[in-house]
Amino acid sequence: MSDPAEVLADLRAESAEVDALVAGLTEEQWALPTPAAGWTVAHQIAHLAWTDAAALLAATDPDAFAAETAKALAAPERFVDEGAEEGAKLPPAELLAGWRAGRERLHRVLAEAAPGTRFPWYGPAMSAASLATARLMETWAHGQDVADALGAVREPTARLRHVAWIGLRARDYAYLVRGLTPPAEPFRVELTAPDGESWAYGPEDAPQRITGPALDFCLLVTQRVHRDDTALVAEGADAAHWLTIAQAFAGPAGTGRPATGEGAA
Repeated sequence: MSDPAEVLADLRAESAEVDALVAGLTEEQWALPTPAAGWTVAHQIAHLAWTDAAALLAATDPDAFAAETAKALAAPERFVDEGAEEGAKLPPAELLAGWRAGRERLHRVLAEAAPGTRFPWYGPAMSAASLATARLMETWAHGQDVADALGAVREPTARLRHVAWIGLRARDYAYLVRGLTPPAEPFRVELTAPDGESWAYGPEDAPQRITGPALDFCLLVTQRVHRDDTALVAEGADAAHWLTIAQAFAGPAGTGRPATGEGAA
């Protein structure tokens, strides 16, 4: 993930897919509830626009971003909700135009970043490629919320590899944010990509293993599905436990989604 050009191209494609979901919506559809409690379609897009603005601030004015981070640490749950709430009050056309303009500015800044540059973030500092990956992960996840609200079915793509990668990279964070000690040993994760290929991570002989569809894994680490509603298979107690707490995003421990009782996704 060292070359931001590839990730930025996939981020642009992911953003365009979500944009296409909302571009033709009526005001009533913008107000539809999504699976995130209290959040409408407008809240989801407002959150993406707000987080893009935060990433742009981190990339262009680290001192100002540090001040915003201090506010976030003072009230982490409300900080995110308030950002989405403010944006959701805008007329849909204005909200959509703002998201488009903001993400374009961010893409340009990240594409022009000097090699080796690291940007502050709510978790560890990130390279341009990693920050773009984080934005892709969030765009995909909140796009899923929008699709669910609209009853739309999105075809999974190879862009999921970025979501899977950041979910794996955030393994230890999921423990630390809950006050737990991460397992000392790496896990083996083998995922079946949308095109049938295998994406494998970690030592081949690792006793703690996870296998299953890449889509299910990505839905799980973004907390868009309950563990019981996936086809993921865990071997080893540590691997099984991680699947109950995994989160690919920075911030407080997420509560996840309730089980539907319908089995594998």
